[in-house]
Amino acid sequence: MLRIGIISDTHGLLRPEVEAHLAGVAHIFHAGDIGSPNVIVGLQRIAPVTAIRGNVDTGHWAEHYPETRMMMLGGRCIYVLHDIKTLHLDSISRGVDVIVYGHSHRPRIETIRGVLYLNPGSAGPRRFNLPVTVATLDLTSGGLTPVIHHLGNAS
Repeated sequence: MLRIGIISDTHGLLRPEVEAHLAGVAHIFHAGDIGSPNVIVGLQRIAPVTAIRGNVDTGHWAEHYPETRMMMLGGRCIYVLHDIKTLHLDSISRGVDVIVYGHSHRPRIETIRGVLYLNPGSAGPRRFNLPVTVATLDLTSGGLTPVIHHLGNAS
């Protein structure tokens, strides 16, 4: 089994609770709206990080982050983008197993035509009445097991 951590929309805030939920993961994906290079530095203390740029990532520090990323991990093809509305990829023909996205701040797990769509929600400053969350994804020979983790009474 390979466990990966998935986080999005930190907007410059890396909460201490994140480390507890992502401890022991083999890799972390950040689905954009990082907000500060310090967030990535903090996540790299937990595991290697693959991050993409979101709509708030406009500074010079963010220029080297791509808008999308496709990567093989644990024998699975994972595609990461920020806003699912900008998805212009035929995931079936490209052999994508998982699409990771953020932007909406709403955690979501759904499988469409055999592809897992996973939004970890927002781990940054609370917005509206939306939960503060991250996700883990277990990759096994038997399948994919995504879990949304609520970060306690985060405010």
